[in-house]
Amino acid sequence: MAVKLSVVIITLNEERNIGRCLESVKSIADEIVVVDSFSTDRTRGIVESYGARFIQRPFNGYVSQKNFADQQAIFSYILSVDADEVVSPALAEEITAIKNNWQFAGYYVKRLTNYCGTWVRHGGWYPDKKLRLYNRSQGSWKGLLLHEAYGVNNNEPTGTLQHNLLHYSFPSLSDHLKQVDHFTNIQLKEMNLQGRRKSFWPLLYKPPVKFLQMYLFKVGFLDGSAGFCIAVISSYAAFVKYAKHYFSA
Repeated sequence: MAVKLSVVIITLNEERNIGRCLESVKSIADEIVVVDSFSTDRTRGIVESYGARFIQRPFNGYVSQKNFADQQAIFSYILSVDADEVVSPALAEEITAIKNNWQFAGYYVKRLTNYCGTWVRHGGWYPDKKLRLYNRSQGSWKGLLLHEAYGVNNNEPTGTLQHNLLHYSFPSLSDHLKQVDHFTNIQLKEMNLQGRRKSFWPLLYKPPVKFLQMYLFKVGFLDGSAGFCIAVISSYAAFVKYAKHYFSA
């Protein structure tokens, strides 16, 4: 007997992305739940036009928001996607097959990112496996304020799907730079919560190490100009993260 699947999404001002995401999951979803952090754009109208449930809640970190969103779902079997992600047709077929023969506590999906119009397959950005299809009774979202990850309980067995979840994260370089500022602010809060000691040395060695790791060791150069830009901005992000910590009050 096929399981019923809830597709769960968290949003904030996602009018540019949410319609594309919802269109990609409507064939596999028995229910769509969107938990929104009080968007001021057209996100709500687009979501409701797809017949999804729209719930608003103040944002208090990705882990808290995603665990809350999962609990709003009617069904225990959940596909969690971000608004800038798209379930490819091949992945949708694969998930339909899983619904008819569910075997594991959760399933990893391979995320393929589109960067300024280019699909990125190197530099550590692919396959970027994420556990996104799961039975919520067998796990939960874990982490601090950023870099949340879903984890199953008691090391229960998981599977991996073969087809890609498409990630349209950076339509332009300015989007990437805006994310750097946003994410490093969150990372600063995490470092303060962890009581991390301030040090000047990471400002010197972390950025070049990050660039070499992504561009050379993980062959980001094979992605051409996109791979170079990703490595440079990731190196810059490492600098900004530790600079904000070092100079914070």
